[in-house]
Amino acid sequence: MRAQELLHALRKGRFDERLRTVYGSTPAEEVCRRIEAVTEGFCRHYDPAGERDVMIFSAPGRTELGGNHTDHQGGCVLAGSVDMDTLGCVARSEGTMIRVLSKGHNAAEIDARDTAAHTEETGCSPSLVRGVAARITELGHAVGGFDAYTETQVLRGSGLSSSAAFEVLIGEIMNDLFCGGALTATQNAQIGQYAENVFYGKPCGLMDQMACATGGVIAIDFADPKSPVVRRCPVDFAREGFALVVIDSGASHANLDDEYAAIPNECRAVAGYFGKNRLRDVDEAAFLREREAILAACGERPTLRAEHFFAETKRAAAEYEALERGDFRGYLALVRESARSSEEKLQNVSLDRPDGDRLLRVIRKARVLAGEAGAARVHGGGFAGTAQAYVPLGALDGFIAGMEGEFGAGCCHVVQIRNVGSVRLI
Repeated sequence: MRAQELLHALRKGRFDERLRTVYGSTPAEEVCRRIEAVTEGFCRHYDPAGERDVMIFSAPGRTELGGNHTDHQGGCVLAGSVDMDTLGCVARSEGTMIRVLSKGHNAAEIDARDTAAHTEETGCSPSLVRGVAARITELGHAVGGFDAYTETQVLRGSGLSSSAAFEVLIGEIMNDLFCGGALTATQNAQIGQYAENVFYGKPCGLMDQMACATGGVIAIDFADPKSPVVRRCPVDFAREGFALVVIDSGASHANLDDEYAAIPNECRAVAGYFGKNRLRDVDEAAFLREREAILAACGERPTLRAEHFFAETKRAAAEYEALERGDFRGYLALVRESARSSEEKLQNVSLDRPDGDRLLRVIRKARVLAGEAGAARVHGGGFAGTAQAYVPLGALDGFIAGMEGEFGAGCCHVVQIRNVGSVRLI
């Protein structure tokens, strides 16, 4: 459908039913305005006459619900996609040049035939596009050229994984254009992780991409990272009387690579004591028997982080089971246990630097404002990122006012679970 025809049909409401299946209670008018904006952005940069056939793709951000820092050790997690997404307007082009322009960023331009990692692209978006194209090529698909313009609601640094949303969006585009839709959500997620690990240079786990690609609340067991076991879990937090709020601590994310990398490295050091590469392959009973020797060999923090892993991976599975049986109070009790373990054993809520306790202060304030019925925990990687809170609906206005009064306007993001992952919308 040509761009101008798409805009006309959109304004006539032809896609409203389709959009409701993806966006749920979000007003169709709001979604249509965003699709209009991304289509008009595409036309400004690539097609002033609006004559090219275009498609619209969407990939949501994600929220980690349980399993803090367990995925990279083959553990269990609980995660969900959210109602903040990245949209892309896309058209095929002749040849093999791929051009992706994201609002507010420099354009990423690559040749799909060049599938080698470029060191000068490390840490930049062109590396992600190239990495996705390279991996899909390795899987036997002929990747060609296209132009894309993207806009996102998934704010960078918000803890909702804007990078994973971008990766699986690019993967969804290439899957549709060049793979005939043959790639599964899990494959798309793995491709995105590959691009981030190998081309972008960030040693992330697979949870973020899995949640963005799959949609809904999902429990994931990473015992076999090549074939993770995914179970869906229908849940409506509002129906349970709670709002899910992600709070940006406002602390600087600069120079944290070593802090993030230390967690998997120290966990692997403990696994290495047993001749294993990851903690999931270590017998917990053997770990407990050898704890004193591990303390001497590996140190206190790696030992405590290993203890966190063993408890947290079981806790994530228990959280899924609590939601499955409708025990929301039991679920929140497990969330509180997870919060304590991250703070006391995983130790990813503060840093030894000026204002390094800001995230911890955010969590503690959120815990007070959410009250005894609610819960608050570190969200995702930690250190200087975001917190997550379950807030009784009746206390939500006061919660937001209290948090923003101390930590800045706009720090609170109330998120809904989106039940559809990365997808071609139109």
